[in-house]
Amino acid sequence: MVNQNVKQRDIGFTHEDFAALLDKYDYHFSPGDTVAGTVFSIEPKGALIDIGAKTAAYIPLQEMSINRVESPDEVLQPNETREFFILMDENEDGQLTLSIRRIEYMRAWERVRQLQAEDATVHSGVFATNRGGALVRIEGLRGFIPGSHISTRKPKEELVGEDLPLKFLEVDEERNRLVLSHRRALVEHKMNGLEVGEVVVGTVRGIKPYGAFIDIGGVSGLLHISEISHDHIDTPHSVFNVNDQLKVMIIDLDAERGRISLSTKQLEPEPGDMVKNPELVYEKAEEMAEKFRQQMAAQSQGGDDLNGDAALEFLDDEDAPSAVE
Repeated sequence: MVNQNVKQRDIGFTHEDFAALLDKYDYHFSPGDTVAGTVFSIEPKGALIDIGAKTAAYIPLQEMSINRVESPDEVLQPNETREFFILMDENEDGQLTLSIRRIEYMRAWERVRQLQAEDATVHSGVFATNRGGALVRIEGLRGFIPGSHISTRKPKEELVGEDLPLKFLEVDEERNRLVLSHRRALVEHKMNGLEVGEVVVGTVRGIKPYGAFIDIGGVSGLLHISEISHDHIDTPHSVFNVNDQLKVMIIDLDAERGRISLSTKQLEPEPGDMVKNPELVYEKAEEMAEKFRQQMAAQSQGGDDLNGDAALEFLDDEDAPSAVE
């Protein structure tokens, strides 16, 4: 008789008993908490989730992913258990609102900060363009490529659907700003095969009052007016024309800023030869470059900057051509 009563008591734990136990221990869920939950029911525009509260919590369709989804079953399956973010406190029915999107959003920013710290190159397809540039998605976050950092001859509108290598320019979660550069990624890739002190053959692609832009195998380097010759030059137009071919020496490589600085002045056998006899400069280019490299090797680390102020940050010049064509 005693055993039978014990058995009845063992199986007599009702839903009301469970509710009373919840009240007794005062289970409390707050917005901002991350909790484990099990999918209880999938509905057309959302899902009910059991997180151990007295009332099943609700996750609306728009909170199911950082990416656009059309139906809850694209993300959730019945009886699936996973993490949820408590987005809103209980409504008048005592129901909490949950989010998966917020968890993905926080983890995505953490990931892009890590990628930026590693100076990683990422790839993404352009999904839209506007007057200022192009839009991409990185780890589900919307990123922006300014027009001045897109290196292609194509009109921006034709970039939609194209996959681009990108470097990070700005990662700011508080301001929701994720800015990237296509140009920097291409320049860095091209620059990996170049060395300071190397003589390369280039083609003049653009001339400005402050210097000439030289295409060296797909990379645009700047030959500043102060690095053309030891003689004074009023304008680069007096020495070069667009599409001229010439030999130049690399005197500075700055992959971080996508900057390549060039010189013909350092190749002159005698001051002024670039103006008086450029063919002699090209003929003696390797010989003069070797002298330059020896001088560079003799300098102590942290010595004088051979380039001085000649390295112009042309990436921020709206009139400058793309670094990589």
